[in-house]
Amino acid sequence: MKFKLILLCCFLFVLVTGCAKPPLAEMDSAREAVFRAENDSNAVLYGSGSLLRAQDALRRMQAEADAKRYDAARTHASEAIAAAERAVAEGRTGASRQREEVASLLSSLKIELDETNKNLSGARYSGLALDYDILERDLRNAYIRADIAEADFAGGKYQESIDRARSVRSDLGEINRRISNAVTRRK
Repeated sequence: MKFKLILLCCFLFVLVTGCAKPPLAEMDSAREAVFRAENDSNAVLYGSGSLLRAQDALRRMQAEADAKRYDAARTHASEAIAAAERAVAEGRTGASRQREEVASLLSSLKIELDETNKNLSGARYSGLALDYDILERDLRNAYIRADIAEADFAGGKYQESIDRARSVRSDLGEINRRISNAVTRRK
């Protein structure tokens, strides 16, 4: 009797553990969520930490499933989905924040361009000893590059836009420095 009971318990244990099904739906959902995050450029750029956690959870999920530890695989699948969704959300937030930063920079750049143009006109009117051909060429190039930065912004290329706008701002600072030095020399 005791032997039959032990045999029955062993049989039930093998039946229960051997027949457990892998969480295929959860695993597929996790793979899809991580795939979407990996192919979202904003998630890659601004949510890289969460994306790495999602990829790690996906690897752990697969390892647990291969070892037939399906409850752990299910848990890691949920972690992967949550981390991938967080990466996408961080990507949206980061892109929005950068879009606002670039818009602000471009707005102030227009003012700086106009001020530099006025400074150059004032220097010419005052008869300061400057190479106006070079300064006007530099200012024209600054206007052109500012327009390109605007086009980059309109095309969603925020990093290119911000890099170009900062370069224009630096060039305007150099033009204004030359004008200021000419004023100082004149005094």
